[in-house]
Amino acid sequence: MRHFLNLIDLTADELNHLLTESARLKDAHSRRIPSHSLSGRVVGLVFEKPSLRTRVSFEAGVAQLGGTSLYLPGNEVGLGWRESLADFSHTISQYLDALVLRVYQHKTLDGIAQVSGIPIINGLSDWSHPCQGLADVLTVRELFGTEAGRTVAFVGDGNNVARSLAVGCGKLGMQFVLACPVGYGFDEKFKADYCKKVSPDFPKEINDPFPAVKGADVIYTDVWTSMGQEAEREERLKRFAPFQVNAELLSKASAQCKVLHCLPAHRGEEITDDVMDGPACAAFQQAGNRMHVQKAVLEWLLR
Repeated sequence: MRHFLNLIDLTADELNHLLTESARLKDAHSRRIPSHSLSGRVVGLVFEKPSLRTRVSFEAGVAQLGGTSLYLPGNEVGLGWRESLADFSHTISQYLDALVLRVYQHKTLDGIAQVSGIPIINGLSDWSHPCQGLADVLTVRELFGTEAGRTVAFVGDGNNVARSLAVGCGKLGMQFVLACPVGYGFDEKFKADYCKKVSPDFPKEINDPFPAVKGADVIYTDVWTSMGQEAEREERLKRFAPFQVNAELLSKASAQCKVLHCLPAHRGEEITDDVMDGPACAAFQQAGNRMHVQKAVLEWLLR
């Protein structure tokens, strides 16, 4: 059974296939060419965390492919406490054709996928966000024609979004630089299990955003305090204040530099209004691409 839990699990050829299919599906959508590739299929969406983009993009994408989606709030499903993950997985596999999960802990995904009779898609976990990472790379490809050889500077926390983007960069020939305060970089396990297998100096990690973005083709940022980190908010605001993506920081990057953000944006914190609303920002193009890459993933898993 093939799942989509982490970009690490995919080869570069598989990633390129998904990107090519995403572009095809996006073009077909823009020209109002109908698709029935998921006709008669039902996709479940179990969300422990609140969502706007992930839920709407999956529901709309499934509908555009002729399928049906079923939304299941996490507090009603009770993953791991109302019944075991294995019992849930064995049961739900008989009702659905695929299952998207947006969960607090990545081990929940692993526990369900181990015994699942249907494809499992990671809609977000604490460890990775592969749908976002795939949309990010597609956006870079659209902006520059090719992603190979480009440099992405992620200014912020070494979080799930940053991990997935770093993996995509490493597999597709991009340079990745993480600019973060001391103590907020990638965890040692990720660096040992993946990064050092790309190259001894991948990725670069710098504790000053200005040298980090020098020559960058893309500056990427994310919120400084994610869901589940509310108790750390005040400390994070202090530590990350010098890492704000603003006009001064953008001026240190390459002339053609684009700004990405996985959204929602906390304007005035990690990014300023003038950058978010300025010509360099492609965050809304990036958000739109979520739907098309997820359609490509669904087709890849279910065809």
